[in-house]
Amino acid sequence: MTEIWNFIHNQLLNLLLFLYNVLFQNLGLAVIALTVIIRTLLIPLTVPTLRGAKKMQELKPKLDELKRRHKDDKRRLQEEQMKLYKEHGVNPAAGCLPNIVQIVVLIALYQVFISTFGQAHLNVQFLWLKMTKPDPFFILPISAGVTQLLLSKMMAPAIEKHPEETPKKEESMEDMVYTMQSQMLYLMPLMTIVIGWQLPSGLVLYWFVTTLFSLVQQYFVSGLGGLKEWLKLIKR
Repeated sequence: MTEIWNFIHNQLLNLLLFLYNVLFQNLGLAVIALTVIIRTLLIPLTVPTLRGAKKMQELKPKLDELKRRHKDDKRRLQEEQMKLYKEHGVNPAAGCLPNIVQIVVLIALYQVFISTFGQAHLNVQFLWLKMTKPDPFFILPISAGVTQLLLSKMMAPAIEKHPEETPKKEESMEDMVYTMQSQMLYLMPLMTIVIGWQLPSGLVLYWFVTTLFSLVQQYFVSGLGGLKEWLKLIKR
């Protein structure tokens, strides 16, 4: 496991150094380029996940009907749910792998900025930021939190929950996921700001660009989604 982790760390470091040298020895541009490269490589994983989330929303009426029909037989309910997912090519767990990859990259980059760039003689200045230090004006963490909020709201139709059909004691794992994701609408952006307050700017920049990339992907897969509600309020 240690060897695998060291390999990931070294590959990210080498790629980032290569981009740094190519992009005029500008670490900020190198981080942006690295983010775009990683997100592009993850497209084969993330796009099916987004499409699957959209299909889950479309299947919600059928899932509610199954819950009503088999509310007293949990085993039969799970079998029918899995059958429905299979018929429509939906894998409820498909979103785990892209998230795991993102977490691994984030941790590896944190070590790169702390243990390597913090001691190396590199140009770590980008705009008003010092890539190895937190943003002194907190502009970047707040921007990352705002984009995370927009992304969460845009995804809202895919995580919308309609609990009126099923008693709480009969709540399935799927219902619990819907509830947790609904709560994360505002919790995740807040956590992004609080955590980004203290992280190296280079890491927060990576997260900010990652979220922007996800916004674009989500738009092309399912449109504005829940953001339509906010746009209607703005137009009033």
